[in-house]
Amino acid sequence: MTIAVYCGSSAGNNSEYEQRTKDFGKFLALNNINVVYGGGRVGLMGVLADTVIEHGGKVCGVIPEKLKEKELEHTGITELRVVADMHERKATMAELSDAFVALPGGAGTLEEIFEVWTWAQLGFHNKPCALFNINGFYDKLIDMLETMSLEGFLKKEYVDMIINTDCEDKLLETLQKYQAPKHKW
Repeated sequence: MTIAVYCGSSAGNNSEYEQRTKDFGKFLALNNINVVYGGGRVGLMGVLADTVIEHGGKVCGVIPEKLKEKELEHTGITELRVVADMHERKATMAELSDAFVALPGGAGTLEEIFEVWTWAQLGFHNKPCALFNINGFYDKLIDMLETMSLEGFLKKEYVDMIINTDCEDKLLETLQKYQAPKHKW
């Protein structure tokens, strides 16, 4: 299995984010799960890549040329693909992955997981999308999605298709058992 992991280029203000990202990376490596991520060496992205590599796992980074030019690329991973732009990065990551998981991050992390989740709603793929909800990071986001559903802007089945957990074992089990809902149209 190959999982695309979206996460921050910052480590955040709470050391628990970094520690749990290390735990997650170790878990992935020890369970022979390959990682595709944004290719950076900084923040939670760098922590994740370093930890997976340290524990014998495989990591493929996909980085746009402009970010590589800023010397943000991770040079110690299994494979680094340099692409033209963010659109190509996201398409490449989606193509290489069997599932998508968002760890804590900023606007880019949200944009990336929301795009693949929207693609799943539209039936462009049948791959699971998950929030690895460290320290309740995504609780308010889940509340907002529930509000969207209650107000008639988002079907409840689409809210429910996002896996939301802070447990590695539960995440892996749920990813492996995932069944996509019927297509929107």
